[in-house]
This record gives sequence, structure tokens and C-alpha cells, in this order.
Amino acid sequence: MSLIDVTVHGQIHELRLARPPVNALNPDLCKALTAALGEAIAQGARGIVLAGGPKVFSAGLDVPHLLSLGDDQDALLAAWTAFFEAARALAASPVPVVAAMAGHAPAGGCVLALCCDYRIMAEGPYRIGLNETQVGLVAPEGIQSLMARAVGAHRSERLLVAGAMPEADEALRIGLVDELTDIDAVATRARAWLQDLLQLPQMPMLATRAIARAAVVDCLSDARIDLPRFVAQWSHPDTQAALRAMLAKIGK
Repeated sequence: MSLIDVTVHGQIHELRLARPPVNALNPDLCKALTAALGEAIAQGARGIVLAGGPKVFSAGLDVPHLLSLGDDQDALLAAWTAFFEAARALAASPVPVVAAMAGHAPAGGCVLALCCDYRIMAEGPYRIGLNETQVGLVAPEGIQSLMARAVGAHRSERLLVAGAMPEADEALRIGLVDELTDIDAVATRARAWLQDLLQLPQMPMLATRAIARAAVVDCLSDARIDLPRFVAQWSHPDTQAALRAMLAKIGK
């Protein structure tokens, strides 16, 4: 079964994460997303919608899978590399990408959304944010910069240090998302936003976009993510305790 459902709407390709129940980002899903993005561009897509499941866009990295790797640093590095390659593919897309979030987008789900040009979220009690400190992780400098680019440096600091996950209304107010709509209309609104953008003269629009988004690509550079350091921190007792406590809470 494919991990990415693809629907072509003329010049717009919709890529839907399809790993129920919560689209946890394991290496297979991350690699499938990277490949699907490349295929969409090769097939002539002029705009891309990245969608997820109902009520949960993506719950972030697959923590049970990561914990199952134990202290295997090479396997952990490979798993996180697959995730950041998917994030970089979104950030470096030569055509606009809209995140269509019909539900929660914590941690890695939020990172993927921050790599997109525009973020549309379902109205209601859905949350988005980088809750890394809540689960024992350190957000790399480049990821912190992605958040600051959306909401500003001071607000980003407050959100990141607390691991806060604002609900949709607050996320819209602070600029973490660009638009709210009915849960059943999220993907439709994403396509409509892209259609408006595609009415513009393409060369000036795409060239301006490339200049504006160079900072997004830079946020995900190797030096600013520093994966070896991030993976080394994975084994810290505070991190392991927090992750296992989170799993125990979810399992209740």
C-alpha cells in the first residue's frame, strides 16, 4: 500500500500522507514523501498541496520506532536523516507548496508545515507547534529559525522553550498558520490559494519566491541542524525518560 496518496487536479498535485492512524513519520513515510515530491515536479506540477489525515495532519516522528532502535547511533542518524531530507525537499521545492492541515500538527508535523509556502488549518480545537521540550528533545537552531521566521523571534522563544502548542485560533493570530477554514474544506482552500498564485506571471512570481524562500532552505542546512549532535542528545537520560513517559501517557 502506498504511503502517499496522490491526486492530480490539473496543474496542482495533492500529496496526502497515508500512514494511519496519525501519519507518524517513520523513515519509509519520509522517503515516500521525498520521492512523491520529486515525481510531482518531474510530471509538471506547478503547485503542490501537502495534506494529512482527518483530525491529525501528522503526529510527528514515529517515537516508538525510534525507541526500538535503542542505542544504535547509525540507525537513529539514518531515521532522522530521512525526516530532514523530506523537510528539505519541501523547503527547496521549485513550485509553491501549501500545507493543508485538517487536524493537529505537533513536532515533526509542524516542521513539515513550516517548510511550506502557506499553511491552512482546520477551525476548532486543533493544535500546532514544536513541543520538543515537552517530550525531552532540543529543537535544532535551524528549526528554531523556521519558527521565528513565522512568528517573530521573541514569540518563537516563548513557544519553543515552553514546548507550547497553540490551538488554531491562536496559531492564526500569531502567524503560525495563514488561514483557518472548515475541516472538510482545508484541501479545497489550499488548491484555491494555489490557483490564485498561478494566475500571476510565472517567471517573476517564481523568481521572487526563490529569493524570499532562500532563508527557509538555509534553515535546514547541515550546519544549522547538526544531526550528529542532535542524535547524540537522544540518549540523554532526561530525553529517554520524557519520551517513555509520553508513550505511557498515550497508551492509557
